[in-house]
Amino acid sequence: MPSPQTVTSGPELHSPKQPAEPQTPVQGTRRASSVDAPSTHHEDGRLGLNTFRRAFSRVSQGASGQAPEEDWGLLRSSSRFLFRSLRRALNDGPTTDQSQATAVPGAAHGLDMPSRVMDGVSQRSSTGMGPEELEPKAGKSVADLIAQRQLLAAFEQLRHLETRLVAEKASRTFEQDPTGFARRAMDVCLHYDGLAAEIGAVVRETLGPDGVDAAVLAELARVVRAEEEAHPAPPADGDFLLTPRRWRQHWEDAVRRSARERVQLVGAGEAPGAAEGASGLPGLLDELGGLVRRDLQRVQREVQPAYAAAGFPVWEAYLRAFHAAVAQRLQELARDARGCEQLYVLLHWVANVYGSPDFLGTSDLALPAEPLPPLLAPEVWARLESDYASSLETKITSCFDGILQLEQSRWAASEASDVLQGRYHTPLSIDVHMLVAQQVKVSGTISAELEATTLRICARALGLFVPRFEKVCLESELLSEPHLGANINACEELRTSLLARFPGTFEELEKPLMVATCNFQKRLLQGLQRDVQPLFKVLCTRAWLTQDVLLPLMDKVVAFALHLEHVAPPWAQETLQEVHRYVIREYLAQVLRPRDRFRGIERMTASQKMGLEAQAIGDTFQGLGSEATWLGQAIPCVADILGETDKDNIQRHLETLIGSYPDIRQDHVLAILALRRLGRRRNQRLLQHAQNLLRVAAKAGGSGAAVGRVLFEEIEVPTSVDLLITWI
Repeated sequence: MPSPQTVTSGPELHSPKQPAEPQTPVQGTRRASSVDAPSTHHEDGRLGLNTFRRAFSRVSQGASGQAPEEDWGLLRSSSRFLFRSLRRALNDGPTTDQSQATAVPGAAHGLDMPSRVMDGVSQRSSTGMGPEELEPKAGKSVADLIAQRQLLAAFEQLRHLETRLVAEKASRTFEQDPTGFARRAMDVCLHYDGLAAEIGAVVRETLGPDGVDAAVLAELARVVRAEEEAHPAPPADGDFLLTPRRWRQHWEDAVRRSARERVQLVGAGEAPGAAEGASGLPGLLDELGGLVRRDLQRVQREVQPAYAAAGFPVWEAYLRAFHAAVAQRLQELARDARGCEQLYVLLHWVANVYGSPDFLGTSDLALPAEPLPPLLAPEVWARLESDYASSLETKITSCFDGILQLEQSRWAASEASDVLQGRYHTPLSIDVHMLVAQQVKVSGTISAELEATTLRICARALGLFVPRFEKVCLESELLSEPHLGANINACEELRTSLLARFPGTFEELEKPLMVATCNFQKRLLQGLQRDVQPLFKVLCTRAWLTQDVLLPLMDKVVAFALHLEHVAPPWAQETLQEVHRYVIREYLAQVLRPRDRFRGIERMTASQKMGLEAQAIGDTFQGLGSEATWLGQAIPCVADILGETDKDNIQRHLETLIGSYPDIRQDHVLAILALRRLGRRRNQRLLQHAQNLLRVAAKAGGSGAAVGRVLFEEIEVPTSVDLLITWI
């Protein structure tokens, strides 16, 4: 506590009866925070009014320096009337040394105030009381008892003098000397204030390094109870001397101040702004938690038993005091918290460290009867969560940018895709899963609301990332089949696992993932088509009749299918069937647009070769695992029509072809019939029959696209002179 100013009006001499006693460091430290030992100052054996003015000034300054604003009420409430009376007495009173000696408060009863409160107050009586009445038989004044922390004895002596003073007032002893009563009442009130100040000092030192003896704490509790019994209620006549001192409230205020001071000391030695960094804030909160934990454990272990006999609610008072002090400190930290890391550290400490049942280190510490208020006000907590969500959204977007850059660097470095558990693998899927899972888990430890908000942020950011990733992939010329296969696998993993793990949140993500996967698959097929398309141009030529041009084509197909073995099964099978359909479709397109017209033996040879190649194509795709068995009839039917020797059987082959592939159109039938010279009448009859079959097929099931079997619909047949001749 701050020391009051020293009187400088003249030399201060120790009384011969009370020589100055040297203080040890321990005594000096303890008494500096409370009330010093008494000292009697004499000026020719008397004190003047100026000395009293200085003493009264020091009392006021000491009260303002030793306690915060709220402690002034203790002095004002007990001495308001005395100040007015004393001012009149000082303004109107005599100025001689003898007159000054009779104007000193406390002289009537010989009460020595503590040296920091009433230094220089005379011990001489103005009412004629003898020396035996000024000091107790043990030779200790009230100030001595307070300084030695014999609080109960000091209170009993003060109570005795207070009772005498009230009795004398009632007997009209001071009817002719009202200022005398004011001086003696002031003396009592100042000593009461000194005793209250010592109570505050004891509370402040309780949790200090040296602590306070348990006997002193027990006596403090008894003094508070004794004062409450002595002044149970304000007197009916308004006598300020008997007004309750409210020391229990004073004790509780002192506990709150002590907790607040100790909490504010945490991090006080750091440089300004040092605790604001992401690395400094966790250390500060750890230190804060350690201090609160140690102090409350000490309260339960040492302080509470000392107050137990008096029935003081020590544990709850200290618990609520530290809770309020921590809340105030966190409010200050919350104002300066910036960035995702700092906000998370603060929210996590409040929700999981301070709010943990194990925070105090033992389950023996009882909770208060009424629940503690929130550590952070609801509006502050909501603001912190909102700021954290905004910072988190920026951070997650930045993380997705980093993931995309890593993928691009892998493509540029021509790094081969790893094969993990039999599939092409890219770190993209794991990176996204870890990012989402980690952020959701971290937010979930703070609150369920923040977890849901984080899920929405991740879903929104991922929904924006997938189209960007798809666009960059499709625009890059560096992607190989393994890279495309790995991207297909990554999208499939994200689609299935995220939707299963977080149902109700990532549904909107399914569509962009499906679109991206289909485009990757399309890009994969386009690479194969560019490689094999030139090989189809040799088909249905006279050179084709004598060469095996199918083998190199199928070799490329087999090599491509090996990549599909490392692609997720649903997409691998779908891609393989698409390759199968592409090979059959392009083969038929060359047949229906022949470069050379075959007659006689060449036509029969072409028919046989088509049958053999159809068998080879079917066997190859069956070996690769294609399930598109519906494609197997297309080439053999056309080959049979081309090589049929009995023209009446051509109608049966057409029926088989149209029944198997309802997406065939009339121009396709015309192109097939043009491969033979059947005559105008037969062609008309076959065409009419084919049209009837097509109408029946359309009524029965619609187009082939409706059942997923599209073949002839994608084959374009140009109108040529031969077709026109056949039609005529």
